[in-house]
Amino acid sequence: MKPSLFQSRGGVLALATLCCLLWGSAMPGVKTGYELLAISADDLPSQVLFAGGRFALAGVLLLVVAVGMGKSIFRLTADQWRQLALLGLTQTTLQYVFFYIGLAHTTGVKASIMNAVGVFFSVVLAHWIYADDRLSLQKAAGCLIGFAGVVVVNLTKGSLGLDFSLAGEGFIVMAAFVLAAASIYGKRVSRRLDPIVMTAWQLLLGGLVLTGLGTGLGGRIKGLDWMSGSLLLYLALLSSVAFAVWSLLLKHNPVGVIAPFNFLVPIFGVVLSAAFLNESVLHWRYLIALVLVCGGIWMVTSRRGRKGA
Repeated sequence: MKPSLFQSRGGVLALATLCCLLWGSAMPGVKTGYELLAISADDLPSQVLFAGGRFALAGVLLLVVAVGMGKSIFRLTADQWRQLALLGLTQTTLQYVFFYIGLAHTTGVKASIMNAVGVFFSVVLAHWIYADDRLSLQKAAGCLIGFAGVVVVNLTKGSLGLDFSLAGEGFIVMAAFVLAAASIYGKRVSRRLDPIVMTAWQLLLGGLVLTGLGTGLGGRIKGLDWMSGSLLLYLALLSSVAFAVWSLLLKHNPVGVIAPFNFLVPIFGVVLSAAFLNESVLHWRYLIALVLVCGGIWMVTSRRGRKGA
């Protein structure tokens, strides 16, 4: 693909939307994988093994893409290998341990909405790390509105209590926080390392650790056939393609132009979870929460919200 495709208005719109659609489809994709492979909600080792196979394969596929683009994938310094190992252990291993366990204990619709809080974690963390990315009044308001959406989606039906569990919704929030923190670290690493090569290695290294953990804990993948195998391949391609295209979009455009598209991820996640998992999306809690989360993300990423206080 030519660089102009990543810079033209139509190209940016189409490619950024494609990335968000792919990431949104991961929610129902993973839960469907649990069903096809008979992985129960309390089978932690098999969940971790499933995640490891997906991301290790995604890393290999992305390394192949990097080689095809003429990038050097082995010419790295010892310090860069250490950075990649740390990034893989956090952004892939730790994050997806939380995410896969959480997704097994909640619905795809709720996970899609709650996972969006990662945007707000990124905003708050960036305020304390980068001098040129301070938390403005509009950003703060957007964060509060977004977190209000998380509260609404967890309200118990018919009461003001909370339908919230540590192993379900709690782990989804933890996964979002780990991803936000790791992404900020990854931004620093990518200053001296090609973002596609960086992403490929962190996916592969983190995926191998997940695979080792799952196998060591006694995880088993049963009933792997053409249907479940095709889904696993799709989930791996999803990660490699989305990360590669997103990295190229960021390379050819300001971050502020690309970041607002993130609000599409929970929308696609909710719609696809409702369509493929037969989960209800018409409940008032989900609709209000979706509006609040997306509204909060829009406020954080809008032109005024991106300005400092």
